[in-house]
Amino acid sequence: MEAVDPFDSALDLLRRLNPKHTSDHLNSIISLAPDLTEDLLASVDQPLTVKRCRDTGREYLLCDYNRDGDSYRSPWSNKFDPPLDEAGAGAGGVGAAGSEGAGEGAIPSERVRRMEVKANEAFDVYRELYYEGGVSSVYFWNLDDGFAGVVLLKKSSTPGGSSQGVWDSIHVFEAIERGRTTHYKLTSTVILSLSAAAGGSLGDMDLSGNMTRQVEQDLPVDTDDSHIANVGRLVEDMELKMRNLLQEVYFGKARDVVGDLRSVGSLSEGARDRETQREIIGSMRR
Repeated sequence: MEAVDPFDSALDLLRRLNPKHTSDHLNSIISLAPDLTEDLLASVDQPLTVKRCRDTGREYLLCDYNRDGDSYRSPWSNKFDPPLDEAGAGAGGVGAAGSEGAGEGAIPSERVRRMEVKANEAFDVYRELYYEGGVSSVYFWNLDDGFAGVVLLKKSSTPGGSSQGVWDSIHVFEAIERGRTTHYKLTSTVILSLSAAAGGSLGDMDLSGNMTRQVEQDLPVDTDDSHIANVGRLVEDMELKMRNLLQEVYFGKARDVVGDLRSVGSLSEGARDRETQREIIGSMRR
């Protein structure tokens, strides 16, 4: 009998559990299989957590791409909180070839850090235009033949009402530089959670899920600012497509199912209307 891979089994289990509680489920699995900790944290998208930068007082988002152990790097100050000791900081940073990764104290090179700062400023404006609130964070790191990064966006509804919702966007990209053009590979995940308390005998509604899409494209590049514009355009287009899919396909399908179970109007009247429509179409064809 073929051996079962514990990592695949853990991912398979997480796909079948409520996405709203992914973090709790992930922590439970890690406690049972500590050897899978790093692989699971790097592979499973979790709802984003907000933290406040000690130096600037601005909020930023936590993910595996700005994490080193239990410390997280702020995109505003470029410092880890809690601070890393010298041994931890030395494990990352600029290597002999000038390349850094995400994690293990890795701090982007000066050029990539400048782009990271501009990207955070650009997506802060993007967040205000499309979300009118929420929190955004962008993190870059070096690759041998370019750079990579992640764009994070989070918006929660105002607490205290009968309806609550949380939208988390995670856009991970690679930019492979090829002279005057760059090959971009973008992987986007949206985690959406909605709940409504109707009260009384109607009960509560809890609807949550996630969606992942990927796109690759070659775009021209003149300066480093072109990278910010190209990534921004890719993220904007992807978010609009995924939002429309959620609204038209998923919620539309839920509405169709409810309509099949319980009609708003009389079913007999609906049947007569459809029969009349068929007769009109048939007469037009004749």
